[in-house]
Amino acid sequence: VERDPRLTFVPGHGDVVQALELGVPTMQPGEISFFLAACPYAYGRPGSRRCAHREPDVPPEAPLLFEVTLLEVRDGPDPQPLPPAARLRLGSQRRERGNFHFARGDFAAALRSYRLALHALDGPVTAPPGPEEEEELQEQRVKCLNNCAAAELKEGR
Repeated sequence: VERDPRLTFVPGHGDVVQALELGVPTMQPGEISFFLAACPYAYGRPGSRRCAHREPDVPPEAPLLFEVTLLEVRDGPDPQPLPPAARLRLGSQRRERGNFHFARGDFAAALRSYRLALHALDGPVTAPPGPEEEEELQEQRVKCLNNCAAAELKEGR
């Protein structure tokens, strides 16, 4: 389904399917593992579409077999002051990941991603944002907060 020889992620940030989130931290560098993931730990009930005009790359409710080689383990990234444009990009990526989880019905994972997006948008800056960047940051915050509210409602809170 996917081949990324240099995939990098921080466990717990929701950037990869749950099978990898749960399995990779149990590995040692250099180890090769196979993870057979039931659909909730892969792409879930809806599967995965690359493009609206194509059939799903992963059919609905499909289990997947992942082959993973752990190349290296690094310490988690320190919160670095980022320029406003980088904060916007990171916040947007994490919000989109939350949207992916929300569409799958995994509202807890969606909330985690939306909160990580807010953390990125509100993080330390290398320079104060200009008026346009500040407006875009504010717009992204509102989107994330609305998405958090929707996910909380879906969770019955």
